[in-house]
Amino acid sequence: MHNAIQAEGLVKRYGETKALDGVDLVVPQGRLLGVLGPNGAGKTTAVRILATLLRPDAGRATVNGFDVQRQAHQVRTLIGLTGQYAAVDEMLTGVENLLMIGRLLGLSRSAARARADELLRRFDLADAGGRATKTYSGGMRRRLDLAASLVGRPQVLFLDEPTTGLDPRSRTELWGVVRGLMADGVTVLLTTQYLEEADQLADDIVVFDHGRVIASGTSDQLKSTTGAQVLEVRPLQEGHLDLVVQVVTDVVGEAPEVSGGRATAAVRDPAVVPAIVRRLDDLGVVASELTLRKSSLDEVFLALTGHRAEDEPSDEKQEVLV
Repeated sequence: MHNAIQAEGLVKRYGETKALDGVDLVVPQGRLLGVLGPNGAGKTTAVRILATLLRPDAGRATVNGFDVQRQAHQVRTLIGLTGQYAAVDEMLTGVENLLMIGRLLGLSRSAARARADELLRRFDLADAGGRATKTYSGGMRRRLDLAASLVGRPQVLFLDEPTTGLDPRSRTELWGVVRGLMADGVTVLLTTQYLEEADQLADDIVVFDHGRVIASGTSDQLKSTTGAQVLEVRPLQEGHLDLVVQVVTDVVGEAPEVSGGRATAAVRDPAVVPAIVRRLDDLGVVASELTLRKSSLDEVFLALTGHRAEDEPSDEKQEVLV
């Protein structure tokens, strides 16, 4: 299996700011790489370089063996790109949007129409194909935007935060579409701030922060990097929460986080759990919920960076190569 995407030492500067600071990426053919990070971490800059829209200041990258700078035309024939905001013409219908893309790609009128009809059915938009896109819901627009990126049957697809702003139902529907693409053998690079999204879809994950890759691996591998499991305790009586906090602090050695009526703490020795149960029992505190689980990706991200994935504002530039 060869690598569909490979990047080595990518650097991109904007004045004194390094949007990318020596990034390496590898995506084997047919796999989905999830790229995690807060706004401004460099995710979109990396996608623009790989999609031939931006030149790096240093480093090199290839897509299916073609250099993104020296062989940009060949790369563009192989890829599809869906950005953070739906790039459809709101005055055109769904069919007309896809027909326009097909014709721009050199398809005959009949071939473009056939491909448009096929994609509208695949993305559950056939009934809405004759309507102006401005009447579509946010989820429908995102599905149409993704369909547009597939008109040319790309071998490699870049999805740059494709579910930003979608409600949970629309997000889940789009996840189903992405899984279908993966089943067809399309290689996908997905950037996201949603840790659950990467957990659900990605074969492999890299974590960006301040223009660098700070961790990589499968979801389970990343979750094991904290060296801890997570204990959650919720007392049956809300008034006992302070007692739960005190017991967990005494046994674990550090104060737990308190939210939603429960105490949450990182646990490196599972043997503390029965000790906590005994202490609570001695105090007459009944737990309505007591669980010991793996760290979530969000907790891994917090441990790696000191902040959660959505905490930082975007400072990535919008320079585009023309």
